[in-house]
Amino acid sequence: MKVKFSPSLMCMDLLNIEREIRTLDTKADFYHVDIIDWHYCKNMSLAPCFVKAIQGISKVPQEVHLYVDNIDAELVQLCIDSGAEIITMPPEVVERQTYRLIRQIKAAGRKVGFFINPSARLDVVEPYIDQIDRLLIMTVDPGFAGQPFIENSLAKIRQAKQWKEKFGYSYDIAVDGCCNERYYKTLYDAGAEVFIVGTSGLFGKDPDTAKALEITEKLIDQAIG
Repeated sequence: MKVKFSPSLMCMDLLNIEREIRTLDTKADFYHVDIIDWHYCKNMSLAPCFVKAIQGISKVPQEVHLYVDNIDAELVQLCIDSGAEIITMPPEVVERQTYRLIRQIKAAGRKVGFFINPSARLDVVEPYIDQIDRLLIMTVDPGFAGQPFIENSLAKIRQAKQWKEKFGYSYDIAVDGCCNERYYKTLYDAGAEVFIVGTSGLFGKDPDTAKALEITEKLIDQAIG
């Protein structure tokens, strides 16, 4: 595939975690782990200890996506110690400690990510964009699977691609929300490089995750060539 493939683990069969991971390992470039605290958005999901457990059975790098209202150095260190490869944060939450957290993550040899909500402007990350490894564009409101696609997200993906090409930034452009056959080509043409796939793009395709993977891979290949 021309894009990287990142299953969202909150959407898999959590009663059969090891079986699911063994299957997903055959195709996944990353794993996406949503950590949600009920305060940032009204849902709860997963935790750093989950990342550590997955690392015990898989070598696929994991991204933690922190939907958390109180991010500090202690939480970031917990994610690092749990084995997260990429730590992706909301810029508006860490605004007063952004550079300190970036230094902490980089010093541990891990990668820095920031995510942009549909209602936020992309230029919020411009002051430190040269230090970002992953720029994640949300195409739905955060917190829940199955929400409608928000069209204005495409302009942000295009802008992120333009900045990358013009200034030589090294971040990858990831997309979270509505990564499915209806939008694969649109997202790819806009500049998406990592598809974060959940229920509509992967796990809802077939109860057998191996079959679902085959279907998803075929749909992506058909959409983007």
